[in-house]
Amino acid sequence: MGNENHSSNFIKSIMTEDLERGQYDEVITRFPPEPNGYLHIGHAKSVVLNFGLADEFKGKTNLRFDDTNPLKEDREFVDAIKEDVKWLGYDWDGLFFASDYFDEMYERAVLLIKKGLAYVEDLSVDEIREYRGTLIEPGKESPSRSRSVEENLTLFEKMKNGEFKDGEKVLRAKIDMASPNINMRDPVIYRISHTTHHHTGNKWCIYPMYAFAHPLEDAIEGVSHSICTTEFEDQRPLYNWVVENCEVEANPKQIEFARLNLTQTVMSKRKLKQLVDNDIVDGWDDPRMPTISGLRRRGYTPEAIRTFCYEVGVSKGNSVVDKQMLEHFVREDLKLKAPRTMAILKPLKVVITNYPEGQTEMLEAENNPEKPEMGKREIPFSREIYIEQEDFMENPPKKYFRLFPGNEVRLKHAYFIKCEDVIKDEEGHIIEIHCTYDPETKSGTGFTGRKVKGTIHWVDASQAKPAEFRLYEPLIQEEEDEEKDFLENINPQSLEVLKGYVEPNMEKAQPQDKYQFFRHGYFNVDPKDTNREHLVFNHIVSLKSSFKL
Repeated sequence: MGNENHSSNFIKSIMTEDLERGQYDEVITRFPPEPNGYLHIGHAKSVVLNFGLADEFKGKTNLRFDDTNPLKEDREFVDAIKEDVKWLGYDWDGLFFASDYFDEMYERAVLLIKKGLAYVEDLSVDEIREYRGTLIEPGKESPSRSRSVEENLTLFEKMKNGEFKDGEKVLRAKIDMASPNINMRDPVIYRISHTTHHHTGNKWCIYPMYAFAHPLEDAIEGVSHSICTTEFEDQRPLYNWVVENCEVEANPKQIEFARLNLTQTVMSKRKLKQLVDNDIVDGWDDPRMPTISGLRRRGYTPEAIRTFCYEVGVSKGNSVVDKQMLEHFVREDLKLKAPRTMAILKPLKVVITNYPEGQTEMLEAENNPEKPEMGKREIPFSREIYIEQEDFMENPPKKYFRLFPGNEVRLKHAYFIKCEDVIKDEEGHIIEIHCTYDPETKSGTGFTGRKVKGTIHWVDASQAKPAEFRLYEPLIQEEEDEEKDFLENINPQSLEVLKGYVEPNMEKAQPQDKYQFFRHGYFNVDPKDTNREHLVFNHIVSLKSSFKL
């Protein structure tokens, strides 16, 4: 990972103290996603934190799929998550599934029943909620709570054997219905679900709840520090209760940190799934999505994402980070990696009337002035070129220094040209402009005569390659309003598709190649829709930003 590391933070301090006093022999962390969707930028923070801290302490990190809910999970998500973690630059020490431990979890549940610490419940979901009480009122005990150990063992085995319907019974931990922490008021730890599981098939029809499964998974794997987000802080007493009463050897420690929130960014897998299911986006890897696969397709780099996660830091308090901060690190990373080139997104044809017909000359340009070792390229130049429509105005305002009738500009890497005539169609629309060029003004020849204030870019019309450009705006128009369905905040202008041209050497561009287009910003060759006949470029970030670290 180069020189990236976590500056001092409270989790690192806890790990250091635990090792120094011999509580753990080594740091073992885990990244435990549920395979019910694709990873997003928020998960990247957890990936970087878990793998990064273990690396710093020369410990281990497991990738574990918390697949305890077969209704929502799929093998597609498992494969995508593995690909994303590797792309971010990490490799796991162990690859596990919660479902690998279903037999052991069942035995631990039986152990709790035998110890009088779990019982089979007959109440419905709504009745359980009613009996649980509120934040200011204690719960009341269910009639099922007084069942004998033998009856509970028999009923739980019948649940396992498929003798009850979904929702007909659940298994609850017997803790304290008067606890001030509602999570400790006899939480459900097993439910019935006659659903085929992506990993275990039809072996099971009962599945452990996350709050019961998670501490057991950590303990079985010997995890030392179980790092999760602050919404699980209230669950920590239950986490510790499960570890203590299920008589597992290891004693993992749960530590909570604030999750990552970005401005104008949906950070909920449920909502992201709605975008996909409603065809608002082109799948989980749409470049407008904050998913790792979407960011990868757009052109973000793993180095930039890792640096961003390190710089955001780790805290207990929730906050919202400006997404421009992420874009800043992408821009900084690409600045030294992406070759420069010219592209015309909204073409206007220019005919250079005094340039010899049928002649083409090759001009030379550096691929990246900040990195001379990236070499040079040749650019064809001839009588007809394309420029940007915005680089010409027939009746310009003051201080407009680009092309207009009678004005002279420099063509990047080429010559001075002067607008002499404007050609329009019958409806008065400009179809091309005619210019003359000064052969004495060739770039790189040391010409010191007239000065011009404007420099514009261009591509040769005879050899340029057609290309599609996809420009993006935030998918969400404004900050989310809790009172409003977030789908009402979707920005209808989040994607703009333009047809233009790139330099002819771009025909060799490969999927995921990144370029800096002069004046337009950084672009990535789309890996999904690009082929030899059809070049597609996704806009990554602009060249500059007002954002300051």
